[in-house]
Amino acid sequence: MTKINADLHGKVALVTGASSGLGAHFATVLAKAGAKVFIGARRIEALAALAQDINDAGGRAEAISLDVTNPASIESISDAVSQVDILVNNAGITRESAMLDMSEDDWDAVVDTNAKGVFLMTQAVARAMKARGTGGSIINIGSILGIRQGGMVSTYAASKAAALQLTKVSALELARYGIRVNAIAPGYFKTEMNAEFFESSAGQAMVKRISMRRLGNLDDLDGPLLLLASDSSQYMTGSVIEVDGGHLLSTL
Repeated sequence: MTKINADLHGKVALVTGASSGLGAHFATVLAKAGAKVFIGARRIEALAALAQDINDAGGRAEAISLDVTNPASIESISDAVSQVDILVNNAGITRESAMLDMSEDDWDAVVDTNAKGVFLMTQAVARAMKARGTGGSIINIGSILGIRQGGMVSTYAASKAAALQLTKVSALELARYGIRVNAIAPGYFKTEMNAEFFESSAGQAMVKRISMRRLGNLDDLDGPLLLLASDSSQYMTGSVIEVDGGHLLSTL
């Protein structure tokens, strides 16, 4: 884990989409920094295993069943939501398809998770933060595909662009309550969702277009995450931190 002065003891975090990949990593990093972490996703068995690993390592984690697209599911974890100081809106899915072939069902599934889910979770947690009067930090996990374009991912790119714009609008409205809303826009990191692609010739060709000529390692995200989660970023809101090895700098 990248070393950064971020003491989160006494803080409570909630990470959505925490059953694997970036979400599982974020939960582990926040727990190591001292936060109690609620880890939410639909795959409760995977969450239970992650919570056990975090607790065995001396952290504090609790698995909660959560579907960010379902208001009733969010309401069912109201006790956890009422405690949250740090929300990481990480839940996300993708459906790869040419735009002309994209089904309405696939469009709805991606937008509901990646954009509507961010809205619903932000609204629920921000209401609780406002009621407590203690402020807090909301961190939305976007993507460089919310800033630039890529083929075969129209619904994913559109949903991530929506999440980044929601970050800024939420930041504007919530700043008066001491609630900071920022985003991290990762470039390409090898995860369970994309591992097969980056082992292909097309994936290797894409890596060559990254300025640093490599995929991101998960711990490359630790510094930005801990910065935004901690008081080190107390005068930051509405910011989008791009962590992409310079991919967005590539020439046309």
